[in-house]
Amino acid sequence: MKNKVIIDNIRIPVSADDADILSVAEKRLKSAGIAYDKETLHIHKKSVDARRRNDISFVCSAIADTDVLESKSENIRIKCTPDYQLDKKAVQLKSRPVIIGFGPAGIFSAMALAEAGLCPIVFERGACVSERISAIDKFYSTKVLNVENNIQFGAGGAGTFSDGKLTTRIGDHRCSYVLEKLHKLGAPDDILWKAKPHIGTDILRSVVDNADKYITSLGGEIRYNTKVISVGDNYVETADGRFESDCIVVATGHSARDIYSMLFKKGFMLEAKPFSVGVRAEHLQVDIDTALYGDPSLYKKIGHGEYQMSYRQGDRGVYTFCMCPGGEVMAATSEEGGVVTNGMSRYARDGKNANAAVAVSVLPSDFGCDPIKAIEFQRKLERAAFIKGGSNYSAPCQLMGDFFAGKKGKIDGPVKPSYMNGDVVSVDFSDILPGFVSEMLKIGFRKFGKTIKGYDSNNIPLTGVETRTSAPVRIIRQEDFTAPGHKNIYPCGEGAGYAGGIMSAAVDGLRVAEAIMNRYS
Repeated sequence: MKNKVIIDNIRIPVSADDADILSVAEKRLKSAGIAYDKETLHIHKKSVDARRRNDISFVCSAIADTDVLESKSENIRIKCTPDYQLDKKAVQLKSRPVIIGFGPAGIFSAMALAEAGLCPIVFERGACVSERISAIDKFYSTKVLNVENNIQFGAGGAGTFSDGKLTTRIGDHRCSYVLEKLHKLGAPDDILWKAKPHIGTDILRSVVDNADKYITSLGGEIRYNTKVISVGDNYVETADGRFESDCIVVATGHSARDIYSMLFKKGFMLEAKPFSVGVRAEHLQVDIDTALYGDPSLYKKIGHGEYQMSYRQGDRGVYTFCMCPGGEVMAATSEEGGVVTNGMSRYARDGKNANAAVAVSVLPSDFGCDPIKAIEFQRKLERAAFIKGGSNYSAPCQLMGDFFAGKKGKIDGPVKPSYMNGDVVSVDFSDILPGFVSEMLKIGFRKFGKTIKGYDSNNIPLTGVETRTSAPVRIIRQEDFTAPGHKNIYPCGEGAGYAGGIMSAAVDGLRVAEAIMNRYS
C-alpha cells in the first residue's frame, strides 16, 4: 500500500474554490521536492475559521499517494501506516450471533459480522424507516404515542431523526472507516473531507435503509417490531419466542429503560454515570449567521453558522449540545406521560430557526449513585414537563427574559418555537427543573451571550425538557467486551454507556464485532 503525503494548514479566503486549495498543495510539494501521484491528490479536510469576522477563511489539508518515506518540510507529513480495514477473520460459531438494537452501534456490528459470513440476526423493537415516519406523523397529528415506534426506537435509532452529526472526540483509527462505509451507503461526498460532517435526517434515512439491504444481502436478518423482553447467557427472548445464541450484542440505545431494569434484576453489573439535562434554545438562523460571520450571506459559501460553547463552575458544567442549524425541535418522548425534546436538521439546514440543547451536568452524587434512581431522575423531569405542558404532549416553553425573571409570560416574539409546529405552553421552568439546573443555565446563558451576541436576548424561546443527552447508566463490561459473569453478552454503544453520538457508537459496534471475531477465529 502506498504511503500518503499530507499537506496541512492551507489557509485560503472563503472566496477561493477547491482548485485553489489543490494548487497551493501542489506548489508546496514542488517546493519541498516531494514526488507524488498527481491523480490521487485531493482535499483531505476542510474547516472554517471564523474567529475574526474581518478575516474569515478556510483552513484545509490535501492528501496524495507517494513513495517518499519522510518529510523535513513544515506542514508536510508522511503517513506510512495503512488506513484501518476490518480484519474479516475466518470465524466459526455454533449459532448465529444476535444483535439487540439497530442504531449506529447495532448497524456497524451487524455489518462487520455479516461481512465475516456470520449471518447475524438483529432484533429491533421499532419499525423500519418508512413505518417510523408514519408513526411519528401520526403522533404529531393525533398525539397518540406508539411507545415502541417513535423518535427513539426503530431503524437507525434516535440518530435517524437528528442532524446526523458525524463529529466525535474519540480519535479512533476506525473513524475514517465508518465515514467511508456511510459514504458507500449513500451519505454525501463531503462527509469524507468536512471537519464537521453531517448527513441530515432526510439523507440519513436512506442510508439506514441501504444498511438494512446490505446486511440482508450478506445473509443477515433484521427483525423489526420485535421487542426483546429477556436476555440470558445463551438466549434472547422476544414476544415471538426464544432464540438461542452463544453471542449476544446488547446495543439498545439510551432510551431502552426496560432493558436496564431487566438486566439489573438479572444481576448484571450497572453503574450510574454522569449525564445532562436542560432545555432547547431557539434563535433565528440569520441572527446566528450574523453574530458569527458579520455578513449573513456568507452562509452560501461556507454553510450556516454553528456553535459549541461550554462553561464549568466547580464540578458542574453547562454546555451546548447537538446544535442544529436551520433545524427544528422535535417531540422525542418514548414513554406515555412524558415530554422530551431533541433537535433535527435536514442536509440543507434551510429551516428558519437554529436550535441547540443547553444542558447542565448531573452527577451520580445527585441521585445517590444508584443507576435505577438515575433513570428516575430523568423520568421525573419528563413527567413534570408533561403535566406543566397540559398533559397532552405540548411542550413547556419560556422566553429567556422571563426565565431570568422567574415568571410566566406570553410566548411571542420574532422566534417562533418549532416544537410540534408551535405547540407549546407558557411555564416557569423553575417549577420543573431542579434548582441547580436552573441556576447553572442562567450562568451559562449569560456566558454564552458574551461569546455570541444576542444569544441571551429576552425574546429567545426555551423549550423543554432535554433529558436524553446520553445514557444515565453504564452496563459494565470487561477488556474482552463481555459483561462480567456473562461470557456471551456484549454490552455495546451509547445505551451501554460506551459512546455518545453516531460516530462513537458506530466505532464501538466495530470494536465489539472485532472482539467476537478474535474470540471465535
